[in-house]
Amino acid sequence: MDLAAPPSQLPDTLRLRHHLHVGGEWTSPAGTDVIDVENPSTGAPIGQVPAGTAADVDRAVAAARAAFPGWAATAPGERAAHLDRLHAALAARADDLVRTIAVELGSPLKLATRVQVGLPLTVLRDHVALAARPPAQESIGNSLVVREPVGVVGAITPWNYPLHQVLAKLAPALAAGCTVVLKPSELTPLTAYLLFDAVAEAGLPPGVLNLVPGTGPVVGEALAGHPDVDLVSFTGSTATGARIMRLAADRIARVALELGGKSANVILPDADLATAVKVGVGNALLNSGQTCTAWTRMLVHRDRYEEALDLVATAVAGYRLGDPFDPATRLGPLVSAAQADRVRGHVDRALADGARLVAGGPDAPVPARGHFVAPTVFADVHPDSALAQEEVFGPVLAVLPFGDTDEAVAIANNSRYGLAGAVWSADTDAALAVARRMRTGAVDINGAPFNPLAPFGGYKQSGLGRELGVHGLAEFCELKAIQR
Repeated sequence: MDLAAPPSQLPDTLRLRHHLHVGGEWTSPAGTDVIDVENPSTGAPIGQVPAGTAADVDRAVAAARAAFPGWAATAPGERAAHLDRLHAALAARADDLVRTIAVELGSPLKLATRVQVGLPLTVLRDHVALAARPPAQESIGNSLVVREPVGVVGAITPWNYPLHQVLAKLAPALAAGCTVVLKPSELTPLTAYLLFDAVAEAGLPPGVLNLVPGTGPVVGEALAGHPDVDLVSFTGSTATGARIMRLAADRIARVALELGGKSANVILPDADLATAVKVGVGNALLNSGQTCTAWTRMLVHRDRYEEALDLVATAVAGYRLGDPFDPATRLGPLVSAAQADRVRGHVDRALADGARLVAGGPDAPVPARGHFVAPTVFADVHPDSALAQEEVFGPVLAVLPFGDTDEAVAIANNSRYGLAGAVWSADTDAALAVARRMRTGAVDINGAPFNPLAPFGGYKQSGLGRELGVHGLAEFCELKAIQR
């Protein structure tokens, strides 16, 4: 296979962005270093952004701190109006956002449209309504318990959903009355520049939202350890989340962490196997497997195991790799050469551990250019093996057999992660009973749709706190008891 280099699809304004957004203005960074942004479909450079410094973080945090009292005192309806204008400005840029994410992440156009851009626009619209509500308060005895904004938020976001992961933090933080300094991923920073073009157009007060691109070891560390940052909201790897906790602990600052996952898709014997497998494969391969909630462990009863493997192989065969701008493409590249190498390493180790290759694998054809890995499925995966325990973050699915429901639950819970999961059964009560036993932050029964107003987050090493909806907004608030 070969992949012709697609014509440039980026808006011209994104090619070279040499500024930060601090205090309501596009401003020059303290240093001169830049970060090259790459098209993972071809490996070709597509743009540059500044490599921010600790001094840039200091300026941005100072701007957010100065803006906080005024923004926190702004009436809920006025904050909601600001968010509504931001939503309108972003929605007007939807096509540019789709193209940009397709180029800098490699997300196929259908996915970029519906999920990468459509979902965060929905999240932002939902927070317009949430922001308009007066802050929740309650009376307990002689105490009035009120919620107040936590203060300055440091938001550190990943590359796999470069708009959604940002708005899942910015929208509730702003709705609560907090101010924010954002560090987007250095692998997909161009989407954040389109967002801040919309921020400028929407007329948010200076300093309420600030942008400092850069690397994790420089900008991320400076933001997580900054004495004037009241809460660090991070999405990414568990190892980095632990580092952020240590930095925040030195000043007893709050953290909200959405980390790794190794989610189980439990298919009970009476389930509609064809549907469960089809949807399960689609979920595991979503965004080329670069999704923290991906159901990367499919659990099937032994009596239907080989039947399920045949269905899995057929389903995977329909996922065409290629140019994200080709309507026939269902899987784009991985985000970088390093990520592709990491995923290939997991595939090689699974083979060495004795797992049975069902589809894909190291010899499967992929485009000659770009960071592509073929969708790969393994059977006979031991529940304690590396493939069943470690987050691959690529298009790799492990299929594991079980004998009864208790064993299925035990396998599902045999993970240091607990972010998401699924249960399939013709008996919804039985499925609900299994869902209640799964130690994970979310469970979908029979392919139920994602709810962007429900709390999102995980158990165990999948993180701390929740995002989205009223529960996500509460993460950005402090509780105060006023005795009367």
